[in-house]
Amino acid sequence: MHYKPHFSVSILNLVLLIAICAPLVVKGDVSGDTTAYLNGDIVTLNNAQPSPEAVAVRDGKILAIGNRADVAAVAGKAAKTIDLEGRALLPGFIDSHGHFSMSVKYIEFENLAGPPVGPVANIADIEKILRQRKASTPKGEWIMGRGYDEAYLEEGRHPNRFDLDKVSKENPIALIHVSGHFMSCNTRCLEIAGIDTNTVAPEGGVIRRVDDSGEPNGVLEEQAMYKLLPYLPIHDVGKFLDLIAPAQNYYASFGITTLQDGFSTKSDLELFDRASEQGLLKLDLIAYPSYKLLPLLEGEYSPSMEYSGHWRVGGVKLSLDGSPQGKTAYLGKPYHIVPQGQDGNYRGYPILSQDEVDRYMDKFYRNGWQTLVHANGDAAAQQMIDAVARATEKYGTGDRRTTMIHAQAVRLDQLDKMKEMEIIPSFFVSHTYFWGDWHRDSVLGLERAARISPVKSALDRNMIYTLHNDAPIVPPDMLRLVWTAVNRVTRSGKVLGPEQRISVLDALKGVTIHAAYQNFEDDIKGTIEPGKLADLVILSKNPLVVDPMTIKDIKVLATIKEGEWIYHDE
Repeated sequence: MHYKPHFSVSILNLVLLIAICAPLVVKGDVSGDTTAYLNGDIVTLNNAQPSPEAVAVRDGKILAIGNRADVAAVAGKAAKTIDLEGRALLPGFIDSHGHFSMSVKYIEFENLAGPPVGPVANIADIEKILRQRKASTPKGEWIMGRGYDEAYLEEGRHPNRFDLDKVSKENPIALIHVSGHFMSCNTRCLEIAGIDTNTVAPEGGVIRRVDDSGEPNGVLEEQAMYKLLPYLPIHDVGKFLDLIAPAQNYYASFGITTLQDGFSTKSDLELFDRASEQGLLKLDLIAYPSYKLLPLLEGEYSPSMEYSGHWRVGGVKLSLDGSPQGKTAYLGKPYHIVPQGQDGNYRGYPILSQDEVDRYMDKFYRNGWQTLVHANGDAAAQQMIDAVARATEKYGTGDRRTTMIHAQAVRLDQLDKMKEMEIIPSFFVSHTYFWGDWHRDSVLGLERAARISPVKSALDRNMIYTLHNDAPIVPPDMLRLVWTAVNRVTRSGKVLGPEQRISVLDALKGVTIHAAYQNFEDDIKGTIEPGKLADLVILSKNPLVVDPMTIKDIKVLATIKEGEWIYHDE
């Protein structure tokens, strides 16, 4: 049977399952010096030669493209051949924003997501899964879960300490919200973190309380999570080295050849160093450490364009607000339905003051670092725009490729300013499927929800934009991502903001050439043309010619990194 992996299936099963798609016809060893690809739809994403008959690869780079005879002449008689048999060959997909280190760690956490990613419908399902985990967990050891989503739980709320205490009061339990911006803990977990009635929440965070008594209910928002993070079992570099290979295979199964790790921690950077030294990285990985790691960025982990063992530090990541689905994104106008306990003017909240954002941006521009800025709400977007304007006025214009990550509620007037300042919007357009109904009915209301991730508005302004899944927030399924940008269909089957739909070609550019541009790598990646790296993906069908509603059903048959077959759906 054909397997399209997601986090509800174990990585062991991922490696072992066998696909049903008819195998590619491979003549010769594809790891050899020269390989020719022919007899298929070759989608180069290069306007000069959009659909050649054949492609030749040698020594990890594209050697030639063109008609079959000319390519054969350049490739030589000894070249191996890949008969595509009508399938499609495209540039490898580029993850313009995600959290590879988190995906590695999530392999060992219990999957508490709802369909189509996981099996959970209600809090009772969560408790059942955690009890099964507890049966094999020694007393006192951590039980970790990820992906729960109150927006689609039957109870419509976060699981709290009292729910989790039913599972165990001896084992600390910590659950990571689907957005990554909340955590839910049992009593033992709170005790380990030293969080009690008298604990003051940090600026930019909330410790949710049971009532006016101040007793914590176990749910931590945003910066309040940092009180718990040092105690979690997520910092053991040696433990996670063994999970690097299956995590890469998972990403490669979606056609991804370049990964991103946004908001890397110190232990994440050490993990990548060790993995690189041991030759474990097969895909390219670009890390953007947290703005809280300035000494490391100015020292041993300074940003560079040079890869070392397939990884490099690309710049720095700044975070300004929370998540729209969790209603912590910083909006200019109140939420459509405000969270329980908040007044009618609740707009979420910023993580940093404007003065702090200005100081950080000044530092990054002075050092010449590429800056990625998490901004979901339009008020957070304005913080970024204002800070970039001040830094640009001080340090002048330049090719910095500063990127607004998510840009979900960005307004049209803000897009105008972003174009003027050459800020790249990287849209989390997968939200239109996974939370489109929730945004329309609860978070933003119809008018604002229809404009969420306004890709077409950016395209109309001739802006460079990218598209991302923010994996593991949602799976790194690049074809579903393209499908969401093209169709904007929600889980309930309704179209959200039809005027923001874009063409298949423009969506593919958002995960190939535009993403390469964001990374300062458009000279070596993002299109199929001579001299560029042979980062390629073979698909069962050509996304440009199928019914757009079926794009998400196209299969990834092979992922090729610099000529080497990293993933092959045999």
